[in-house]
Amino acid sequence: MKGLLFSQMEPPPGQEDDFHDWYETEHIPVRLALPGFSAAVRYEALEGEPRFLACYFIDDLAALETPGYQRLKTDPGERTARMLGSVRGFTRHICEEISDTGENTEPSGYLWAVAFTVPEEARPEFEGWYGEEHVPMLMKADGWLRVRRYAVRPGSAGPEWTHIALHELRDLSVLDAPERAAARDTPRRAALAAQDWFGHSGRWLYRAIHAAGDARVDVPAS
Repeated sequence: MKGLLFSQMEPPPGQEDDFHDWYETEHIPVRLALPGFSAAVRYEALEGEPRFLACYFIDDLAALETPGYQRLKTDPGERTARMLGSVRGFTRHICEEISDTGENTEPSGYLWAVAFTVPEEARPEFEGWYGEEHVPMLMKADGWLRVRRYAVRPGSAGPEWTHIALHELRDLSVLDAPERAAARDTPRRAALAAQDWFGHSGRWLYRAIHAAGDARVDVPAS
């Protein structure tokens, strides 16, 4: 089963350069060297906290049970242990892929990430709305390049989200597209939005800052 490791954090004050170096020269390379890890992308938030996000895309979540990956968890190394012990706002969510609109036809530079904690009784309607209506309407917008939807496994570190969606965007202007406005103004969405849990979703707007593996991403100029 395809999946995602979705992890947010912020470096301690004064250690941002070391944080980026550690992530891009150590943390990402040792994981992409393992079977099953196909790509990694790092993002910086334009809206929302924590400030930095790393997405590891995994061809088969069984990769997380391999001896090689388990060794990284039990013996991460001095630098990784020190860095993870000092970061703030740490989250780590293991996610199972629900759906994917397919490979981008062009590289994305920005990410709109949305997370929900959906009550069990609301999940059939939520799943139907998001997959049958919301995503197809968004994908009509020029520059809305790809949507991947995930179910979050229990036991993650951080907020107890049940669903995460990654929306890959060509640029920020697509957020103002009429197709997005239409997708946010339907009876099915309104019925869900009236429920308390819907308003407690997580929403983050990111720009890509680093990509490795087979990620189809352009890093925008800062």
